[in-house]
Amino acid sequence: MSVATGLSAAGNYFAQPLLDVIGRDLQLSTSTAALVVTVAQIGYGLGLLLLVPLGDLLERRRLAVTLCAATAVFLTVTASAPNAALLVTGTALTGLSSVAAQVVVPYAATLAAPAERGRTVGTVMTGLLLGILLARTASGLLAELGGWRTAYWINAALMLLMAVLLRLRLPALRTTAGLRYPALLRSTLALFAQEPVLRRRAILGALSFAGFSVLWTAMAFLMSGPSYGWQESAIGLLGLVGAAGSLAASAAGRLADRGLAHRVTGAAALLLLGSWGLLAAGGSGGAWSLAALLAGIIVLDLALQAIHVTNQNLVYAIRPEARNRLNSAYMTAYFAGGALGSALTSAVWGAAGWRGVCVVGAGLAAAATAVWLFDRLRPLP
Repeated sequence: MSVATGLSAAGNYFAQPLLDVIGRDLQLSTSTAALVVTVAQIGYGLGLLLLVPLGDLLERRRLAVTLCAATAVFLTVTASAPNAALLVTGTALTGLSSVAAQVVVPYAATLAAPAERGRTVGTVMTGLLLGILLARTASGLLAELGGWRTAYWINAALMLLMAVLLRLRLPALRTTAGLRYPALLRSTLALFAQEPVLRRRAILGALSFAGFSVLWTAMAFLMSGPSYGWQESAIGLLGLVGAAGSLAASAAGRLADRGLAHRVTGAAALLLLGSWGLLAAGGSGGAWSLAALLAGIIVLDLALQAIHVTNQNLVYAIRPEARNRLNSAYMTAYFAGGALGSALTSAVWGAAGWRGVCVVGAGLAAAATAVWLFDRLRPLP
């Protein structure tokens, strides 16, 4: 299940270290190339809102298998795109169907014993987060070997394989909500009004993931620019640095099982804010600047994963019978934040470069810290 979530999410992030080379190949402007990342997040957000709630209505194994197979088809559209229109279409549809990952995560949480739910979610989320981060490494290396399209072709084949393996290995699981589809969607949106824990954690998740998206959308432009002048394969290797932060997911899950979710969130929010100071020092090039940049990436990713896993652990505990809808609501807000972050980067990079990007990222981290402080000063019953 961990591998399945990683491969599902990976297709949305192959483009990030390749924006420069994709732009040259298809003759796109910088802002249009960055739009590829934005539409992936928008597609994913729509999938979270429209498809993930079906896990409370349909048999979950069949839903996960169908979405994995659809992702394989849409990845081939992106891989064969001759122009910007088809590239954006394939990317958006891939994002829409790749929410298979968010069907599998609550699936795993439902199968786990309550006392082990945090650790189980952390384990599956480690796979998802490694998929997001290592996608950059894989796409950069494969672009050097066979062009930017290679990663999409290979991931399409792997997603088709995963559809077969999930069908063979997962147990069937149906937890019907007793609602028709329109009512199911309305009940998902209604959860925001009904559950204050969901509201607070969704805002916190959206702000933290927006900062993550700001960093990785701008990274390709910084590293391929005059400060560093790296090739695509080298830029992709930065994903390995970020992957070190994914180790926090499992540890955060175990701490959440011990009742320490709020303390973990607070410490992670402060780390998130501090990471942007390191990242700002990494924009000028040179050995010391590169060291600061790498340290900032590790700290930011570690903080993000800790916030995300503790958020999910608290949200999943609200209503076990509506876990897919809760996940849909939370993750829709989460990836709406990601889309906002990449869109902000598209606007800010051209006007203010890396310094402006770091100001935006620090502002988002400060807002996330403020949300956590409000939660501690105004605790819920």
